[in-house]
Amino acid sequence: MRIAFDAKRAFQNNTGLGNYSRMLIQSLASDYATHSYYLMAPKPGHLFKPDMPNVQTILPTGFYKNFRSLWRSYGVTQDLKQLSIDLYHGLSNEIPAGINSSGIKSVVTIHDLIFERYPNQYGAVNTAIYRRKFRYAAQHADRVIAISEQTKQDLIDYYKIPEHKIEICYQSCNPIFEKQASLDELSRIKQKYNLPDHYFLYVGSIIERKNLLTICKALKAIAPSLDIPLVVIGNGSSYMETVKSYIAQNGLGNRVIFLSEQATKNDTGFRSGNDFPAIYQQASAMIYPSIFEGFGLPILEALWSRVPVITSNLSCMPETGGDAAYYINPLNVEEMATAMERVATDTTLRTDMTTKGIAHAHHFTTHAHAAAVMQVYQSLF
Repeated sequence: MRIAFDAKRAFQNNTGLGNYSRMLIQSLASDYATHSYYLMAPKPGHLFKPDMPNVQTILPTGFYKNFRSLWRSYGVTQDLKQLSIDLYHGLSNEIPAGINSSGIKSVVTIHDLIFERYPNQYGAVNTAIYRRKFRYAAQHADRVIAISEQTKQDLIDYYKIPEHKIEICYQSCNPIFEKQASLDELSRIKQKYNLPDHYFLYVGSIIERKNLLTICKALKAIAPSLDIPLVVIGNGSSYMETVKSYIAQNGLGNRVIFLSEQATKNDTGFRSGNDFPAIYQQASAMIYPSIFEGFGLPILEALWSRVPVITSNLSCMPETGGDAAYYINPLNVEEMATAMERVATDTTLRTDMTTKGIAHAHHFTTHAHAAAVMQVYQSLF
């Protein structure tokens, strides 16, 4: 097959959608090397430099060199025809207009419909744009890949997409989390970020839906003898200020550490995420009490890191955490505080959680993800 991808995020986005795109493209090109892969990129970028003989980058030419967004949404279809592409995969919720009448098969990955549930977090204009693009892609693609059962159900509920048209392909996380850091590396990272001997870890944007404030309230509620601070990887704006105000008013200033505010925030190892596995691996637990997610990638990163996970009993979190996580009502401060105390002090529980965690994580490898996606491709021919 000649397979093309919407590669905008692969070249330009250094976080979620970019990581998803890069890992999938690399895994497919490596594991299914007999196929040819074309990366349709509005412009090149330094984040992705695929060096495989079966991978080729295609950039806009002529008129579209000056109208790259227009090319991605409309003009790319003509280039796909000229390249005799068999299948086009929109990796980030979109496909070009008219591709359904081009004779080229199409697949789109829908990561989540969070903006439908929480439109106020996105604003009226962005919500309208996302709704138009996501709905069009889901309705007109030959197959829709959902990254979780939760996203599949949302596609059915919000956009009335037929169930038979949707396939769940669980994503993987960066393979760097699969490798245990050496003692020297752990020591280097601990010193570099001035990490305490024991700490809880929160990873994610600091927005209301992800619920950092409840962790801070639980931190205040746990037994004074359990003096374990919270390390935060993430950033935010208005909600972050709400969290910091609570911290200041309740004397938690020395118990909540925002790594995004340290001098190391601009360090290459932090910006790229390459230092994160060693930060995860030294945590007492990773706490992820989000109200709603499409997948909840930090849960998987923690499971691979052999770190106990405390997370919500809502949305897709039980899918990602399986039988390995400690589930709580994310809005119940007392329940969260109890979970933090138990996981931090019960050695038997911690051992059981990490053993189950690494076993569960093995269901989410890059190879398994590529195989599931390739099966979707092949079902169209």
